Amino acid sequence: MKLIVIAGPPSAGKTAVVRQIVRNLRATAAIAYLKIDVVRAFEDEELKEEFGIPARKVYSGDLCPDHAGIMVMRDAIAWAAGEGADILIVESAGLCLRCSPYLTQSLGIVVISAVSGTHAPLKMGPMIALADVAVVTRIDLVSQAEKEVFRERILEVAPGIEIVETNALQGTGMRYLIRRIEEAGEIEDENTIEVRGVPPLGVCTICVGKKEIGWQRHFGVVRKLDGADWIFRGD
Repeated sequence: MKLIVIAGPPSAGKTAVVRQIVRNLRATAAIAYLKIDVVRAFEDEELKEEFGIPARKVYSGDLCPDHAGIMVMRDAIAWAAGEGADILIVESAGLCLRCSPYLTQSLGIVVISAVSGTHAPLKMGPMIALADVAVVTRIDLVSQAEKEVFRERILEVAPGIEIVETNALQGTGMRYLIRRIEEAGEIEDENTIEVRGVPPLGVCTICVGKKEIGWQRHFGVVRKLDGADWIFRGD
């Protein structure tokens, strides 16, 4: 089974890209889909109704959605295999630009909207740097000059990344992404799959519900406005 991990900020067009993938590959491959979100998600219901594929979602709730994705991934792979899937597509919530949900033995795809601003790729860090393919959506809404600048910004973050430009609703340019998925390798050993990058810390008193402001009122890993970037305060 192939594992495809799709990330990107909210409203970048991730689900539109998923639709094009399913539409182009469902005749030759059985596809399963998992959506990871925080509060509400409808993508799984829509894709199941539209294409008849096995689809489900998981809510992260108080947990970072990408941390939740790491927690449930073994279960997700087992579920998709039980459904007879040739390809498992996992779509992240994409709320934290510091997170990177890509895994070894998977194809990592980041979806970015061309109308998000020319500096947007520089703000996304590991979400772009650790991906295999960057899919730039809504290219019909920007000028050629803006597209070229946007492309160069992506390459500043990830010099070797493959870039696909598309109007995901119409599917223009998607043949390059479909070809890349067809060429992708399968999971070799699910017991050795790991996260490609190091997720951000989730260890402070804010994480467990403490509401007071100011580092002086908190313990664990804290941050000041001036001085040391990171310090540890307390036992």
